[in-house]
Amino acid sequence: MPHSVPVPPTGFQALILCGPGVSLNTFTSNPEEYPKALIPIANRPMLFYPLEWCYRMGITNITLITPPASKSPLEAALSQNPHLTSLPSPSPSILAPADLTLTTGTAELLRLPEVQSCIKSDFLLLPCDLICDIPGESLLEAWMVAQSALGGSSTLRDGRNTHGSITSGMGGETGGRRGGLAVYYQTKGLEESVKGEVTDFAAISPLDQDEAPAVSHPLEGPAGLRFGLSKLVLSMPMDTLKEKMEEDKGFLLRHSLMKKHAQVKMLSSYRDSHIYIFPYWAKLYALLNEKFESVSEDLVGWWAKSEWQTGLGDKLKLREIFEPESDQTGDSGSYDGETLEEEIDLKAMSTTKAGAGTSQDETAANLASRVKSGETAQKASEKLTVPPVLAYVHSSQPSAPMIRRVDSSALLLSVSLRLAKLESVEEVGRAAASPFAHNHKIAYPAGIAQRCTVTKADCLLAQNVTVEEKCVIKESVIGTNCHVASGARLTRCLLMDGAVVGERCQLTGCIIGRRSKIGRESVLKDCEVQDGNVVEDETDAKNEKFMIFEGLDEEDDEGMDVSGDFDDEKDDLGF
Repeated sequence: MPHSVPVPPTGFQALILCGPGVSLNTFTSNPEEYPKALIPIANRPMLFYPLEWCYRMGITNITLITPPASKSPLEAALSQNPHLTSLPSPSPSILAPADLTLTTGTAELLRLPEVQSCIKSDFLLLPCDLICDIPGESLLEAWMVAQSALGGSSTLRDGRNTHGSITSGMGGETGGRRGGLAVYYQTKGLEESVKGEVTDFAAISPLDQDEAPAVSHPLEGPAGLRFGLSKLVLSMPMDTLKEKMEEDKGFLLRHSLMKKHAQVKMLSSYRDSHIYIFPYWAKLYALLNEKFESVSEDLVGWWAKSEWQTGLGDKLKLREIFEPESDQTGDSGSYDGETLEEEIDLKAMSTTKAGAGTSQDETAANLASRVKSGETAQKASEKLTVPPVLAYVHSSQPSAPMIRRVDSSALLLSVSLRLAKLESVEEVGRAAASPFAHNHKIAYPAGIAQRCTVTKADCLLAQNVTVEEKCVIKESVIGTNCHVASGARLTRCLLMDGAVVGERCQLTGCIIGRRSKIGRESVLKDCEVQDGNVVEDETDAKNEKFMIFEGLDEEDDEGMDVSGDFDDEKDDLGF
């Protein structure tokens, strides 16, 4: 009987980083009670989307990594929230390292002992704020094919991955020296695009002739994803690039980059999605480089440079990983001391790559000849070949599958409204519906008064929502147990669970937090209201954040509203 979901490589695991969410501070001011991962996107907890994506591609070994303060609310949500409990079994495990704080960088996080112990195989690293409709199994397939990981074999000729050395990787394969994969997406020109969205700078280069698929034209559909892979040669946030250009009085490139990669394409309007497929050895790479703070900027950025910058791999201690001393690995060459079985070189047997056909016996004979002549030892002492970081740059076509990180209020609103336009399962059937579609656009029709207007095509109303007469609701998302009083008008708004909108209010482009109340006849445009806040009657405001500062005196902290931009553009996988 065929499997209902794709089956990933044995032992493949996913790590989802669930941080406090500084850039969504209006709604994450108390991560001990309500962390970022539980903020609703289109009436589902944010965490639902990366979890559902993992289950859809067949990965069930999932670990949520969060600060200890946020562990309890996550555990409660996983056991009680209907959207999370509806996901397949087994449930994800929660890891809350004792030394993990709200300000810990993501690369620092990977060095924590609990996280090091948790990583047992090649792994997928994800943020909790990811919305991705790209078939995850296609990304895994592209990585496995490009990195020769089919069947657990990573042996490549001429040392492209193994260099003749023996290290341990997933399943105990010889070498274990596979590269990584990072995913980038276009931020501009799409329906959910917002003004001023954070972007990253990425430089990519085409694969070499013996690395690219032999087929000269891309295939349509998910199977064609591997034809769009490139090598990542530079990666950094745009803010970092601008600082370097100001400091250097221009954009400087090393000659070694142009010498190694003659064709380089530079991207400035794309963003690192923080979807990473890492080989098992990447955890040791993070552990040995104690100065790394961020995965995207430091771990991936320096790795990409080390593939072409001479000597950088040694500085990053990659030789210690790929060419360990014999006493480190024992006779088997495994860090875990496990015995490695003889490998079958599937790469040499494959006819899908240009240059394939060299047998394992011929490869072994050539290696023995070089060892005899001392050539191998000489090369190992002079040059270290580093496996590349591959980049998949997602199509910018409007019809392409959606991929987005939701780490700002503007994106929270735009992505929620975008998902609200998806046809429901009730309308098109389960087979044709999007994985993100709800069963019904209006979950509780009995709560909607007859004499009101709700545009069903672009609205999403959850359970127990009550709307009184003479209301007009267009292009909005309304959460569970919300109440909209008579005469109110809502346009492009997001109401979280339990929000109350008073009579004759006019809200446009607003995000209303949980259990908040908007006083009657208020007119708000592009405003954010913190959880539990009360906006006074007849308030007229634009571009304001209604928040309460806990540090104020008791007599001054009631009903205070503040305006301004608190967005923190530091982008580190949700932490």
